[in-house]
Amino acid sequence: MLSQVVAQKYARALFLTTDEKKLMDVAYEQLNALKQFITEDATMLNFLSAPQILEEDKQALIRKIFDNRLNRLFVEFMIVLVNKHRIKFLPEIVDEFIRMVEAKQGLGRVTVITAIALSDDESQKLIEKMAKKTGLNIILEKKIDPSIIGGMIVVLHDEVIDGSIRHQLELVDEQLEKVRVH
Repeated sequence: MLSQVVAQKYARALFLTTDEKKLMDVAYEQLNALKQFITEDATMLNFLSAPQILEEDKQALIRKIFDNRLNRLFVEFMIVLVNKHRIKFLPEIVDEFIRMVEAKQGLGRVTVITAIALSDDESQKLIEKMAKKTGLNIILEKKIDPSIIGGMIVVLHDEVIDGSIRHQLELVDEQLEKVRVH
C-alpha cells in the first residue's frame, strides 16, 4: 500500500514537470528504457536502496551511469529519490508515470492472466469490452499462470477483476466454512 501511495505522489510530480517542460515524449522513452534496465538486473537498485551505503556514493553512481544516458531532469529526480530514501520505489514510480502518460494519450494498459493462452478472438473481445468500459484504446498484456486453474484475472490500473476458477473455489470454501452442520 505504501509503495502505491509513494509511486503515485512522485510519478504525479514527475508527470507535471515533464508536461510543463515539454519533455513528456523524452520521459516516456527514457523511463521505459530505465524500467527495462532495472528489471533485468536489480543490482543497481539494491545498491541504491542499501542503508549502509553513503548517499554521496549513491549519487555518484547515478551520475556516472546516467549523466550521458538520461535527461538531466531524470538524473536529478533519481537523486531526489535517494535523498528522500524512496529510491527502492523507483520501479513502481516509473510504472505509474508510464500509466499516466498512456492515459493522457488515450491508452489503457490491461493485463490478463489466464491458465492457458487466449485465442486471438478471445483477446479481441476482451479488448473491445475493456475499451467500451474505459473509453480508452486498450493495450493488452497477456500472462499465463496455470495455478488459476481456469477463467481469468483482469488488471486495469489499480482495479483487479478476479474471475479465476481458483478464486471462485476459495469463495465456495469460505461459504462452506460458515455453514453450521448439526
